Amino acid sequence: MWFFVRDPVRDFPFELSPEPAEGSPPGPWALHRGRKKATGSPVSIFVYDVKPGAEEQTQAAKAAFKRLKTLRHPNILAFIDGLETDKCVHVVTEAVTPLGVHLRTRAEAGGPKELELSWGLHQIVKALSFLVNDCSLIHNNVCMAAVFVDRAGEWKLGGLDYMYSAQGNGGAPPCKGIPELEQYDPPELADSSGRAVRETWSADMWRLGCLIWEVFNGPLPRATALRNPGKIPKSLVPHYCELVGANPKMRPNPARFLQNCRAPGGFMNNRFVETNLFLEEIQIKEPAEKQKFFQELSKSLDSFPEDFCRHKVLPQLLTAFEFGNAGAVVLTPLFKVGKFLSAEEYQQKIIPVVVKMFSSTDRAMRIRLLQQMEQFIQYLDEPTVNTQIFPHVVHGFLDTNPAIREQTVKSMLLLAPKLNEANLNVELMKHFARLQAKDEQGPIRCNTTVCLGKIGSYLSASTRHRVLTSAFSRATKDPFAPSRVAGVLGFAATHNLYSMNDCAHKILPVLCGLTVDPEKSVRDQAFKAIRSFLSKLESVSEDPTQLAEVEKDVHAASSPGMGGAAASWAGWAVTGVSSLTSKLIRAHPTVAPGEPNVSQRPTPEGLPAPAPTPAPPTPVTSGHWEAQEEGKDTAEDSGAADRWDDEDWGSLEQEAESVLAQQDNWSTGGQASRAGQTRNPDHKSPESDWSSWEAEGSWEQGWQEPSPQEPPPEGTQLTSEYNWGGPEPSDKGDPFADLLARREVGTQPRPDSWGDDNWGDDGLETESRQAKAELARKKREERRREMEARRAEKKAAKGPMKLGTRKLD
Repeated sequence: MWFFVRDPVRDFPFELSPEPAEGSPPGPWALHRGRKKATGSPVSIFVYDVKPGAEEQTQAAKAAFKRLKTLRHPNILAFIDGLETDKCVHVVTEAVTPLGVHLRTRAEAGGPKELELSWGLHQIVKALSFLVNDCSLIHNNVCMAAVFVDRAGEWKLGGLDYMYSAQGNGGAPPCKGIPELEQYDPPELADSSGRAVRETWSADMWRLGCLIWEVFNGPLPRATALRNPGKIPKSLVPHYCELVGANPKMRPNPARFLQNCRAPGGFMNNRFVETNLFLEEIQIKEPAEKQKFFQELSKSLDSFPEDFCRHKVLPQLLTAFEFGNAGAVVLTPLFKVGKFLSAEEYQQKIIPVVVKMFSSTDRAMRIRLLQQMEQFIQYLDEPTVNTQIFPHVVHGFLDTNPAIREQTVKSMLLLAPKLNEANLNVELMKHFARLQAKDEQGPIRCNTTVCLGKIGSYLSASTRHRVLTSAFSRATKDPFAPSRVAGVLGFAATHNLYSMNDCAHKILPVLCGLTVDPEKSVRDQAFKAIRSFLSKLESVSEDPTQLAEVEKDVHAASSPGMGGAAASWAGWAVTGVSSLTSKLIRAHPTVAPGEPNVSQRPTPEGLPAPAPTPAPPTPVTSGHWEAQEEGKDTAEDSGAADRWDDEDWGSLEQEAESVLAQQDNWSTGGQASRAGQTRNPDHKSPESDWSSWEAEGSWEQGWQEPSPQEPPPEGTQLTSEYNWGGPEPSDKGDPFADLLARREVGTQPRPDSWGDDNWGDDGLETESRQAKAELARKKREERRREMEARRAEKKAAKGPMKLGTRKLD
């Protein structure tokens, strides 16, 4: 019969590296890197090989195995598993690095911060206090070789080989037999008489002093070097001197030493130590204390070590959100710590939490997510955005809180590149149409226009053709001045997306109407845009072969590369307007586009202020500036609008200036000549469906019906009756000259019209129809007067009726 003996080393559930890790501490143990076979998680494996004739070392190794297995403390090396055979002893712990190796690595990266060292020493002293005061044990091996550092930067106390009881029932302290470790023994141990009076912790506190010296100054050459503190911080020097004093009786207890260093102004009294102490007890803290802690945490994270943030702060933040109902306060520190993670770690740890947060109904959390979307948007894939995030974000467009609506609009700048066809071209445009037309907050309407100009390059060609011109035209009629500026800049930033026909027939008429806008900032930007579009049309007119090149983007598919022109102005505009938005929303509610305006619009710069007059029942003539404006602080509005002038137009403006470098500026005379012109502020509020972009919100809706005209003078020849091609004497006057001169005297020009003339037959035929209508009205009036006169005569002829009589005839 065959008996098979299983090899315990081969069946060990951990795999270790063949060679010891670099920088293994002196002593009987060899430190190997390892991993768990089942999960692949990293571990550290301490290996002791049994050697003949080393019975004392073998007993010390087995004692350390037993002590480490039974002692559990956050500051003592964490035991995971172990193996003890006749040939070897394996001790598996959490993945750690020897302190000496860690300090050398940190020195190469610029040196460890004092905050990091203060917390590390705090942990070692706390471990010694636990052993001495709670367990009545003497470590007997405190030195650099007995301290290890985990991946979070936490210092752990190991090296329990030579530990013994402080009560003396375990016999004499074990002998080390290793010179590298015996150099840290205190001087009183060399006194064989035993007459030195000392405390049970005196020897360990001396060794702690040696550890402190080595942490700041490097390896200890000899015991006499302890007299020179070297680079030890001044706040720690008095307490260090107590540790290495010649009188062992004067060396403080570990708990007392910790208390002295935590006193005001002490070495361990800092924000980093306080943060760590709070995190250790966070499970028993009150909710109000947690809220305050997380609110202040983000301010300190920049000064904390990166490993500490990744491996200690981040798990606590995730736990607080998942189980502690911490809410929106964890978002700021969470995203700040996320900067230290790799893309893979970010996907695994933070993205699931972010997706879950978007489904929250907590307004504070929703607005924090929208405000900080820039920090995590690059880690979101398109399916996640379209199926799990966008359906929740669009609810913000309908929120009653203006701040959430504004942040939702701004977030579309980041989400648009990842949205699919339906969400971008249908769902989002539907919400933008409603916001731009019906939102009562002017800054939100302005931001909607800005955002649309930025994401225009991502829209499909058909959507661009249907939406952009109508939306920007609608913005130019907004009572909020920055919205009108945004509409003009939107046209300019997306100039490459319009055909030449659209530029000539749709865009330029809208921009020309803004050249008499009451706000100088609107006029200035309108002139810039007009020059740009005119130079574009002129270049195509000079060389028609350029048409295909100029219109290459008009029918192109959506592409992020086409949004270069929009990027420069949209990024600035959102930032500038958002700073204005909160003030306006809090202090001055704006007037919705469909509501009547009740306050005076600011007088244009350089123009005389119009005298206040009662509102006429008929349409206001174009001889006055438009006097209506939404009820806002005019100084804030005009100041915000003026900031648009600082925007860099880039190559678009340079192209215009090269063609029209000699354009005249607004002069005093020119402004005075226009001091009486007005625009009609009344315009319909479009519906929120797709048709609203073209139907009610289209640019044609801005023009008014013709005002009544005087009948043409007798002898006026209609255009259709004029012989355009026949020979005429050169001395014959212009047939239109007399007509135009008389119309200037007897008619009122239409507001927002091209000029004072009606071109072609339509104008004269309209005047003829109006004359006939006026004649018919006069005839009806005369007929009515005749009927009233006849009734009066008939009543007077019969005389008054007598009381009590009845009319029989």
